[in-house]
This record gives sequence, C-alpha cells and structure tokens, in this order.
Amino acid sequence: MPDDSPLQISRSLLAATGTQMFVYHEDRIPEDCAVVVVSNHRSFMDAPLLMAALRHPIRIACHHYMGHVPIMRSLVMQLGCFPLEKPQKRQQSFFQQATELLAQNQWVGVFPEGAQPMVQLTKPGEMSQFHRGFAHLALRSSARYLAVLPVAIASLEESVNSTVPLRLLHLFDPSEPLFKQPGKHPMVIHRRVAVLVGRPYWITPRKRELYQGKQARQIVSEVNNTCREEIATLLHQSVDSSQFATN
Repeated sequence: MPDDSPLQISRSLLAATGTQMFVYHEDRIPEDCAVVVVSNHRSFMDAPLLMAALRHPIRIACHHYMGHVPIMRSLVMQLGCFPLEKPQKRQQSFFQQATELLAQNQWVGVFPEGAQPMVQLTKPGEMSQFHRGFAHLALRSSARYLAVLPVAIASLEESVNSTVPLRLLHLFDPSEPLFKQPGKHPMVIHRRVAVLVGRPYWITPRKRELYQGKQARQIVSEVNNTCREEIATLLHQSVDSSQFATN
C-alpha cells in the first residue's frame, strides 16, 4: 500500500459524502516528529476527516468489533487503522503496536472517549471523560521528539441515520456491554464540519523523568487534562458557526 493511499481514501470518502470541511490553526501541526493525535469522537467519518485535515496518514486505534464486521474491516485496513484486541489483551496489544509505530516517527491516533459516544449519540460539542491510555503511551514512547496533538472536530451541520442493530454487533464482540442493549448504532454524517488544531503538548525528557514513582500519576493527569481542556476550548469557540461559514 503506498504511503499516501490512506490520504487518498480519506479525501475520496469526504468527497463522496459531500462533506464541507474547514480547517483552522494549521500552523500548529508538528513536522518531522512522532505525533499522538487525540480528538473527540462521534462519527465513523472522524478518522478520514483527521487525516484529510492534517494532511498526514494516521494509524488510528479503533474498536475491536471494527476488525470483525466485514465492510468495516475492509475500510479500517485501507485507512491504516489498527483494531484493538479483546479486553484481556487490549492494553498490552495497544501499547506494543502504538509504541513501535511512534518509534518509526509515524503518527498514532487515539479517540480517548472510547466507543460510548459512537454508540450512544451525543450532541455536537459534548464530550465524555477521557481514558488516559494516550498519555501513558506518549510518556512511555522512546521517540526522540514527540508531540501530543489535540484536535477538535466541531460538527456544524450533520445528518444522523440508524443503521445496524446493536445486538447484531454483539455477535462480533460479545465482550462489549454497550452492544447488549436494544436500539441501533447511530451513523453521524458530517455535512459541514470544522477541524480545529490545538496547541501541541511536547513530551520533553523532563516529563519522561517525572513518569515514575509517585510523580507518574500527576504527569499523566497533566497530559490528559491539558489535552481535554484544549479540545473543549476549541469546541466552545466553534459554537458560533457563522464565523466558519464566512471563512
């Protein structure tokens, strides 16, 4: 697969859905280093959207079931995403794969809210709490230069369809409690969307030194909270959607 094919596929998907995308603060995008991209997450379109907006292939960690549902499996593989393992192997597998990618100066993408906002529809601009795996990953990485890049996806106009029954997905991933409830998996399609790039959080040697002993929890919280607050601030800035329509 050519290195730029995930970018080509991402752009083709956005063109096929007629998505109008506005990108802001592109000057904040790091260059020539490993990057952990973290973003809010409500739509299956978010992975190609991030790649197209940042103009860079991103190896995005996605939910376990996406590697087993035939159509989804084909798409995530073409995009270069890597599905997570079953719960008992998930953490170890994630860190192993993502650490190897970062060591090669590749970009790794994480949606720290997990699967819940995908399965249980939330309003644009709302965010759940972040899981802290991305912060541990960044601090453990051996990459010489590494930035955690918070990115806000602000939906300005969208359509929502109900697609696959959740209990059908339970057949592909019985370990996911969200799939044991009635109802269907919502599909959010961005019609007009703003992608706002946050300020990079650089992982310095000093921060890696703090990632040990009693100090480790504090520095992990700092990475997690700083990135979440940055995304929340950017989403708040996007509330006045009229500013995007004129840019």
